[in-house]
Amino acid sequence: QVQLVESGGGLVQAGGSLRLSCAASSRTFSSHGMGWFRRAPGKEREFVAGINWNGDNTYYADSVKGRFTISRDNAKNTAYLQMNSLKPEDTAVYYCAAAPGGSVYYRPDNYGYWGQGTQVTVSS
Repeated sequence: QVQLVESGGGLVQAGGSLRLSCAASSRTFSSHGMGWFRRAPGKEREFVAGINWNGDNTYYADSVKGRFTISRDNAKNTAYLQMNSLKPEDTAVYYCAAAPGGSVYYRPDNYGYWGQGTQVTVSS
């Protein structure tokens, strides 16, 4: 069982930055691929970024490529999402997720554990 808790969301102006954290309560954190998803008002959940078990392989949605960076610190059981050059269209609830496997995944059904989400609001 993996419990995930996101933090770091908030209100930021367009062009600003935020760093989201996802703390996992699991001794097996280092064996899980991790991902970030988001759901904007009135829209379906969408993939943002994924990272494999040791951090040497990442994958991004085209909409965030070059602006967002996913990383992890297995010693701290924590995954991160650094978000730069934020745009109003990045406004959403952001969720982190852990997969049973250790690879990079972009499909929600590859993930078995989800956090409760953290709100990110980007003002224009």
